[in-house]
Amino acid sequence: MAASLPIRGLDILLGWKSWRSGTVTLGRGTSVAWRRLRRVRGNRLTIGDESIVHANIIFEDGGADIRIGSRTYIGLSNLICFRSVSIGDDVLVSWGATIVDHDSHSLEWDLRRNDVRDWARNQKAWTHVPTAPVVVADKSWIGFNVTVLKGVTIGEGAVVAACSVVTRDVPPYALVAGNPARVIRMLNANDSAERQALARELRSDDR
Repeated sequence: MAASLPIRGLDILLGWKSWRSGTVTLGRGTSVAWRRLRRVRGNRLTIGDESIVHANIIFEDGGADIRIGSRTYIGLSNLICFRSVSIGDDVLVSWGATIVDHDSHSLEWDLRRNDVRDWARNQKAWTHVPTAPVVVADKSWIGFNVTVLKGVTIGEGAVVAACSVVTRDVPPYALVAGNPARVIRMLNANDSAERQALARELRSDDR
């Protein structure tokens, strides 16, 4: 049974710092060991059962929602959310990845000229910043130092090679790589031996 606790209680229980009040829901057997959690009032973080999350988690504005499924591992990476980031079940996210659902700033100088000063006052305006939800589907694998940008859906069982920059949707059971990430080949969703061989190949490349 999941536990839904106020952020202040979790500050003591888990030993991390938060900026403002909110609610975190943790599933049975889930382990969290992040170094930074920045919240704005009204946000929600939900993590399923038996997951391990070591990410830095940043909520940029009120009403944002991050959902992480069950049996999912997220290494020391960055989840940066203005409105919605959803990560499914049985997902692997290596260290150094960044998943973000917004552009942070407007492309127009006049609209971003006060961003630093406003951030210091916690008064950042988001009305001119492009945003779009990010979805990482079940069984996918995101390699180290990958960047996933706003509006992207990574399909079920997809593999994103290390250091890729994902700017558009990734089909289910596709291997993608590069900047911007492109499909290298399709994987057979029903062939576990092929998936295991691919995993060994990618681990070897990581060395």
